[in-house]
Amino acid sequence: MQGLIVIDKPAGFTSHDVVNRVRRVLRTKRVGHTGTLDPFATGVMVILVGSATRLAQFLDKDEKEYEAVIQFGAETDTGDVTGMQTAECGLTDQELATRVAAIDWEKVLLSFRGEIMQVPPMYSAKKIGGRKLYEFARKGKEVERDAVPITIKALELLEAGEAGALRSAIRVRVVCSAGTYIRTLAADIGRAVGLGAHLTLLRRTRAGRFGIDGAVSLDELEKAVEPRDFLRKIDQAVDHLTEIRLNADRADKTLSGLSSRIQRPDLLDGMLVRITDPTGKLLAIGRYIDEEKSVRPKIVLG
Repeated sequence: MQGLIVIDKPAGFTSHDVVNRVRRVLRTKRVGHTGTLDPFATGVMVILVGSATRLAQFLDKDEKEYEAVIQFGAETDTGDVTGMQTAECGLTDQELATRVAAIDWEKVLLSFRGEIMQVPPMYSAKKIGGRKLYEFARKGKEVERDAVPITIKALELLEAGEAGALRSAIRVRVVCSAGTYIRTLAADIGRAVGLGAHLTLLRRTRAGRFGIDGAVSLDELEKAVEPRDFLRKIDQAVDHLTEIRLNADRADKTLSGLSSRIQRPDLLDGMLVRITDPTGKLLAIGRYIDEEKSVRPKIVLG
C-alpha cells in the first residue's frame, strides 16, 4: 500500500495523533506527514503512506496558506488561546475595540509582507542543541534563538474590528514559506500596534498543491467502507518536478541505482527530477548532474 491522503485535521489533535489514527484505519505502520500543525489548529495535513513516506523531504518545504484570527489585548506564552497570559494592554473592552477599529491595517500588514526575520517561538518543535524548544518551555526555561528569514508572500485582511467575536480582533489570510510560525507573526503584529496579540483560530487551507477542498476528515476516513479509496497516487506528491521518462533498459538500471545519461536544454545542474518508466510509472527521484550530463537516482521507489 502506498500513496497520500490529504486530511482535514480537527482541533485538539497533535500531528502525531493524526498519523496514529491513519495507521490504525489503514492497518499499516508506515505512515508519516509533511509538516506539523499545532494541536489547536485545523486544516490541511498531507499524510504519506508506504513508500511515499520517503518523499516527505520534497514536500515539507512547500508553501503554506492559512486563515487566522488575531485577538488583540494580550499575549500568551504559547502565542495562542491555549496558553497562559503573559502580558496585557490594560485597556477596557470598549477602548480596545475602538483602537482596533481605528488602525490602518493595510499599512500595518504591508510592513510584514515579503522576506522578514522571525524568531521561532519557545513552544515549537524546532531543535536547539538536539532538543525541541517546547521541551525547554514546559520546564519554564527560555532559550536564546536566532531570527531566521521567512517569506510572507501574501498577508490579506479579511475582517477587522466588527461586532461579535471580532470586535477587538482581525481575521487574515496568510501565504508563507515553510517554517513560518503564524503564532509569532500574530504576536509581532500585536507589538507593532502596541496592543499585544495572540491567535484564537488557525486553519491551514493549503500545503503546496494540496488544498482544503480535497481534504477528508478523520471521521469520514474511519467510517468509509474502504478507507484505501481515499489514497491518491504517489505520483501526486512529486508531479511538480520535471519528468524524465526512460526506456525499459535504463528504467531497470535506475532501479539498481545507476545513473542515466541525458541531455536536455531545460535541465539545470542540481535540479530534482522525477524518473519514470516508458508507461509513466514513477521509479525514482533523481538529481541532474550537468558535468556528467546525467540523472543520478536519489531515492528509488519502483
